[in-house]
Amino acid sequence: MKKKSTSISMIGFVSITIAMVMDVYEYPIFATSGLQLVFFLIVGGLLWFIPTALCSAEMATIDGWEEGGIFTWVKNTLGERFGFAAVFFQWFQVTIGFITMLYFILSAISYVFHFPQLNSNPWLKFIGIVIIYWILTFSQFGGTKNTEKFGKIGFFVGILIPAIILFCLFILYILKGNPLQFHLSKASFFPDFTKPNTLVVFISFILSYMGIEASASYVNELENPKKEYPIAMLIVVLAAILLNTIGGLSVAAVIPASKISLSGGILQALESLFATISPNLNILVNSVALMIAIGVIGEVSGWIVGPARGLYAAAQQGLLPPIFRKVNKHDVPVYLVLVQGVVVTFWAALLTFGGGGNNLSFLIAIALTVVVYLMAYLLFYIGYFVLIFKHQDLPRGYHVFGGTIGKTIIASLGLFTSIASLIISFVPPASVTAGETSIYLIILIVSALLSLALPFIIYHFNDKSIHKTIKAPKHMSSDETNKFIDLAFRGEHHIDPDKDDYL
Repeated sequence: MKKKSTSISMIGFVSITIAMVMDVYEYPIFATSGLQLVFFLIVGGLLWFIPTALCSAEMATIDGWEEGGIFTWVKNTLGERFGFAAVFFQWFQVTIGFITMLYFILSAISYVFHFPQLNSNPWLKFIGIVIIYWILTFSQFGGTKNTEKFGKIGFFVGILIPAIILFCLFILYILKGNPLQFHLSKASFFPDFTKPNTLVVFISFILSYMGIEASASYVNELENPKKEYPIAMLIVVLAAILLNTIGGLSVAAVIPASKISLSGGILQALESLFATISPNLNILVNSVALMIAIGVIGEVSGWIVGPARGLYAAAQQGLLPPIFRKVNKHDVPVYLVLVQGVVVTFWAALLTFGGGGNNLSFLIAIALTVVVYLMAYLLFYIGYFVLIFKHQDLPRGYHVFGGTIGKTIIASLGLFTSIASLIISFVPPASVTAGETSIYLIILIVSALLSLALPFIIYHFNDKSIHKTIKAPKHMSSDETNKFIDLAFRGEHHIDPDKDDYL
């Protein structure tokens, strides 16, 4: 086994993992389900979160597989072609997901500065997205050191502090005896799965855990992975369920489900919660909204170079044209970042002008992000099955419990859930009207097929002879190759950005 050059405490590992899978602005999505959100979070964790985390850890601790993430794992089990496809899907879904993040930033800015046209006028919205994204893109050419610092500021200012404020206000709201806007009963805890939309909502909770596999590359830095990793994952699952439950219920407690704005629900909840203390405190809502916007901007900044580095690992092995193996003096793959910017601009135009309206374009962006990411997860799980049945002799620092039978059961849960999620992702959410259904499905299906074909087309036409002229690739640290995987846009199938004045 490769000797560790660094080590990380279990608490540090837990902190990194939680930061990858949680975001404050997902709380309104959870809140629409009322008390059922607790059920969804628990079952989603058991069916998807834990299997993905465990299987990722085993693959990440195989000797020689520690670097490169999903590209290395899938390449070594299914072949180079599929390894490239997996990392391409991981990168491509981020280019789509950026749009949902930028939509959220514009919503918050329009709220703070009382400028609703910024979120409702397609041209203003597109221009706003392009300006914000390209400013952030050019700011990353100076290297990742400043980006990481700004990312930390964004996390604490835009995520942690707003969450603490919300939790404290929620507790005060309860202590003052205010009425709850959701029912506390056994019947309200268990969802009705006979309703098609319930499945869509359920999958959105499962997919809210997307990105958990990214932290697996840190497993090798634990002092005792076999002992500490399962404990760490248990802590992460419990913490994610607890914090998401408190956050979701904080919103559900003060805003009726039918009136929750899924991209502005945090602001709605804050207004109501501050009002219970004093009407004069509503001015603080603008401050918190601006903090959340800063947090999302920080996240976008951190992910601009990260996804390109994932493809850079493949480019180093000759799977992309030579120009994409070039970096600037700060080790930034500039040409990959620029191509990424062009792709993001394309998605911004397509989804803002061609999505059939503000709400529909947002929903399509969310669904397409999920579909593309799930393609990578399908390859990931298939690769894991190849590993446990054909490469049992490979040395590794961590094994999923239960031997081959236990590994098969765990991986089957994750694979089945991923397949079901992919199928259900094409079911139009309830917020899509009957007249919009055909537009929604056509754009989503065509975009999904194009996304599926692209990596295989690129790989097919790539000059394979270039492999012979390439030197051994420069290995990037796990922090460089994996830190971008977070989907702040994870599984938000049913966001309605047209609802009320919070957008």
